[in-house]
Amino acid sequence: MSLLRSGPLPDAELLIEAGEHYLRPPVMGDYKTWASLRQDSRSFLTPWEPLWPSDDLTKAGFRRRLRRYSRDRKEGRSLTFLLFRSKTDEVLGGLTLSNIRRGVSQSTTLGYWMGERFAGRGHMSAAVAMILPFCFDVLRLHRIEAACLPNNMPSIRLLENAGFKREGYARNYLLINGTWQDHLLFACLAEDNALRPQRIEPNVEGILKEFL
Repeated sequence: MSLLRSGPLPDAELLIEAGEHYLRPPVMGDYKTWASLRQDSRSFLTPWEPLWPSDDLTKAGFRRRLRRYSRDRKEGRSLTFLLFRSKTDEVLGGLTLSNIRRGVSQSTTLGYWMGERFAGRGHMSAAVAMILPFCFDVLRLHRIEAACLPNNMPSIRLLENAGFKREGYARNYLLINGTWQDHLLFACLAEDNALRPQRIEPNVEGILKEFL
């Protein structure tokens, strides 16, 4: 993995790329394609996500979302990315590293979503394969946690194939689609990822100093 530039850079200059995909933070210019994909995928995403605010897909709602992402980055708490296909620059989905903890924890929580028409084609597997070495080698984290509903078999397979280990079962863990729901808990440690036989080395350009 190469870290080409350092220091406080514009959001769009944080780029993680490997193979046919890249990840970067969303910017205002992404609004139309993001909103269109989310709207088209609404029924597909609803069972797995918190309730959407009434103005979630509006330009004002997206601008407010970007302000929150920027604040969380500046405070070193989270990083949010959109996933793109390199050849077409089309938005495929999104991925978030939230609740970043330093000190004796050195951990974060991984969340992700995929547009319905792109689901089941390996795109999110590629995104997770990129984000794990970024977490371990660039952010120097030790533990990546994730959770999914017990009936979300595609997500379970994705996490297990990425090297996550199932660690527990949390009752009424998250408020999903308006209902408190149980979740399976997974984690991947730095030493787990280091032992993976086909570990990729994505290219990374730029990083916000708050995360180093």
